[in-house]
Amino acid sequence: MKPTAYTRTAITLHWLLAGLILVALPLGLTMAELALSPTKLQLYAWHKWLGVTVFGLALVRVVWRLTHPAPPLPASLPAWQRTAAHGLHGLLYGLMLAIPLSGWLMSSAKGFQTVYLGLWPIPDLLAKDEALAETLATLHAWLNYSLIALLLAHVGAALKHHFVERDAVLGRMLPWLQKN
Repeated sequence: MKPTAYTRTAITLHWLLAGLILVALPLGLTMAELALSPTKLQLYAWHKWLGVTVFGLALVRVVWRLTHPAPPLPASLPAWQRTAAHGLHGLLYGLMLAIPLSGWLMSSAKGFQTVYLGLWPIPDLLAKDEALAETLATLHAWLNYSLIALLLAHVGAALKHHFVERDAVLGRMLPWLQKN
């Protein structure tokens, strides 16, 4: 019999990444609007630390997902919704990797090395190049706006399944919601 819920590891990684992303996104939007100050520089450091952490945990999550398949979707789900769910998850995984990577590339091109937790310098991937840095800043912003849109779709779909469809989709990630 196939499991009806994600593994504890998958659930922990999901909610840990969700929490980190929900801190990193508004932090990034807020810090970008501030005037140059020690506070702004500290917020940038924290944002980068969150990004490095998200990148590392997202790698772990992708490996876990590849070695531990997701529980099956309800048989009643139409094929287009199955395809949409798989596509959305793939895009979310991709963005959890691409956004921190684009931030790292942008920081490198701006000439600002990332020092994880203020202790471990992460090597720059690019030489300083202001024009490239601006392009990467635009890419980083659009990837984040895409993530926000996909997160809203993801949460909206989960809530629709729970409150409208009343099926077991949300219970796969929140097992205490499953009906026995």
